[in-house]
Amino acid sequence: MNANKALWEKGDFTRLAETMRESGSALVAKLGITKGQDVLDLGCGDGTTAIPAARLGAHVQGVDIARNLVEAGNARVKAEGLTNITFREGDAINLEGIEDQSFDVVVSIFGAMFAPQPFDVAKEMFRVTRPGGKIVMGNWIPGDPTLVAQILKVSSAYTPAPPEGFVSPMLWGVENNVTERFVAAGASKENISFERDTFTFSTPVPPAAFLETFRKYYGPTMNAFEAAEKNGKEADLHRELEVLFESQNQSTDKNKTSIPATFLKVTVRR
Repeated sequence: MNANKALWEKGDFTRLAETMRESGSALVAKLGITKGQDVLDLGCGDGTTAIPAARLGAHVQGVDIARNLVEAGNARVKAEGLTNITFREGDAINLEGIEDQSFDVVVSIFGAMFAPQPFDVAKEMFRVTRPGGKIVMGNWIPGDPTLVAQILKVSSAYTPAPPEGFVSPMLWGVENNVTERFVAAGASKENISFERDTFTFSTPVPPAAFLETFRKYYGPTMNAFEAAEKNGKEADLHRELEVLFESQNQSTDKNKTSIPATFLKVTVRR
């Protein structure tokens, strides 16, 4: 079994994606996507950015490693009556069946960064992008003080050490690493740019309840709680994360949650 596939099929990321819709649409609105363009959304989940791109009139192909998320994306497309977007299973390290230079825009927001073999991921993303097109990635930043980076940092302290040769997905949030990977894939260094941006998680439940969404449905957090439980530290992990969620919440209503999370936005022009 592909370990990365198992991780993302383990929970139900759609539950988290529901809290990310507004930011996903806002991000896509800034990408300059136009009607008739061919867009690939890699690690698309159930369509948080792919569906807004389709609403702009682009021809969108969503690819995700998790079968349950592909099914959820296709269900959303059917419900909206969109005919210019499809979802399919696929692996970011080998986009089998996708021809060279097929897309004007290749997007991956918190998706391809979690695939192993990052140099292969960069190579594949660059390969399927047309000359004159662009790649846009959104990647969490290691050590960043905002929510997701801190969740992953806290969780890692409760989980077993990764296997030898493991490359942290958080290294996609380090500019020098990103540059090295895309230059190796064929990009020119001067065509790679970076900026900090924000994704806001918004949900009409208090932070403690939002934490439960991560605990029950987000693969990495589910694994952390399972490991902590075996070591008798489940309560410690829960307490640490609950403090984090409460401190990060910016909603003035104690029964709602609004937590901004900073990420590195990468643009590679081909």
